[in-house]
Amino acid sequence: MKVVLIGVGQAGGKVTQSLAQFDYDMGFDAVRGALAVNTARADLQNLDIDTALIGQDRVKGHGVGGDNELGAQIMQENATEVLDELDGRITTEAEAIVVVAGLGGGTGSGGAPMLARELKRIYEKPVYVLGILPGRDEGGLYQANAGRSLKTAAREADSLLLVDNDAWRGSGDSVAAGFERVNDAISQRVGLLFASGEAVEGVGESVVDSSEIINTLRGGGIASIGYASAEAGEDASENVNTITSVTRKALLTSMSLPNAVKADSALLVVAGDPERLSRKGVERARRWVEDQTGSMEVRGGDFPLGSDKVASLIVLSGIERSERVDEFMERATEAANSQGGTTDPDEFTNDQLDGLF
Repeated sequence: MKVVLIGVGQAGGKVTQSLAQFDYDMGFDAVRGALAVNTARADLQNLDIDTALIGQDRVKGHGVGGDNELGAQIMQENATEVLDELDGRITTEAEAIVVVAGLGGGTGSGGAPMLARELKRIYEKPVYVLGILPGRDEGGLYQANAGRSLKTAAREADSLLLVDNDAWRGSGDSVAAGFERVNDAISQRVGLLFASGEAVEGVGESVVDSSEIINTLRGGGIASIGYASAEAGEDASENVNTITSVTRKALLTSMSLPNAVKADSALLVVAGDPERLSRKGVERARRWVEDQTGSMEVRGGDFPLGSDKVASLIVLSGIERSERVDEFMERATEAANSQGGTTDPDEFTNDQLDGLF
């Protein structure tokens, strides 16, 4: 799946660079362009991808200080400038545009949904937002920002692929190590998803292609992604149970939004050496995902790779009614109230979120 990446804000820029680097290192060639957009000059200086500084007349290159309303205003005012930077990057070859942002800060949480809206207005390709929720220890402002941004991004994007910052952080991680671990996990999982069907080494029995990814996400709303791997036996018949096992692990312990299993649709990608992939194992795992998610729309297929491991990559779409989303929106409400401001009673309710779809 050939994509163009646009990172908005500090976290968005770092994750975009990490995704582009992973794609380059693996030789997938799925990322066809990468741009980082920010209001803070310092956050762009250490990035190796192309960059665009916006809002200089408003904030002089110093960022928006966590003010996501200001971040949205600046993106709206500078949308033409950003689109000009993208001119020539989003070609007919690109199959989707992915806006990447941390949903807790100012520039990313405010600017990403605004940019997604502008991109959808101009391009007929799917526009996805890869949004990262702040961890529990990142402060009330970030929780409140993310609660508002989550709803707006889900409304404006064709699908919001959500990552909970607490999902992949180790309990003993420092803040820096925690962010690095999350970035690495995002790059591996999302990078493999984009590459599915692109870098094929060998011939699979039922290779996943980009249309299956697009169709899985077509219903909109919130999506999540999970991944797990294990050593594979030499013969395909030895790996029937291994495929089922790694699929269970991916869904139950490794999703980007934990404890959100019920879904409207899903995609299972089983990656590995074609000679070691069991069609029986893939189909058995697909049926298990169908049972667990309660969805009758579960796609499944192979991703042939030269590897001595077998891995399962799972995408769930339409999970906005999950307990995990309810829990986060409650946390965002408490954070907004603790700041002493007044909030619309419907601003953070999941019923209102459901109503967007």
